Amino acid sequence: MRVLVVEDEEMLAGAIAEGLRQEAFAVDVVHDGAAALERLAVNAYDVVVLDRDLPGVHGDEVCRQVAASGGDVRVLMLTVSVTVADRVAGLGLGADDYLTKPFAFAELVARVRALGRRSRPAAPPVLERSGIRLDPTLRQAYLDGRYLPLSRKEFAVLEELLRAQGAPVSAEMLLERAWDENIDPFTTVVRVTIRSLRRKLGEPAVIETLTGIGYRIP
Repeated sequence: MRVLVVEDEEMLAGAIAEGLRQEAFAVDVVHDGAAALERLAVNAYDVVVLDRDLPGVHGDEVCRQVAASGGDVRVLMLTVSVTVADRVAGLGLGADDYLTKPFAFAELVARVRALGRRSRPAAPPVLERSGIRLDPTLRQAYLDGRYLPLSRKEFAVLEELLRAQGAPVSAEMLLERAWDENIDPFTTVVRVTIRSLRRKLGEPAVIETLTGIGYRIP
């Protein structure tokens, strides 16, 4: 799942981003509304964590433009406002959910995860295929009942392959969904991660390589 964090308080933005990365999300960060609109124009995000009170282009305008675009990205709006009228106004702009500051980080993660599920075609809460059982919420994966100790990126790549339900997933798509925009587009990190996953999954090989197309779990 790819998330854009838009927050002008840099320390808070960094803390949110790092916490979400610990949960295996790919996260980009910007600190003003204009930069947010630029990122949204070129990158495909599942969720935008959007501070309402942004400098320059206000968070309300960012939210309004996201809603008007008609895309699948979901907006979680953050604000210090606590009145019902303010929350209703934010939702009226097109926000999908609303969270007041200060907030419990566990609640933020839960809300982002729930919105991310809404941005994609419906999938079961637990993904199962070829003997693999993966629970995105608990961040646990098993193969034939054996626990798989996966890194965050291994987990994210395996989740994307399982969500494809047997269809091939290109290396470019895996790079976009599991890493943030700072990654080198010519990196071999996807191949390295797939190799590591195969080693942990053991024989017979579960992940197939389709030359020139990508990877799949049949």
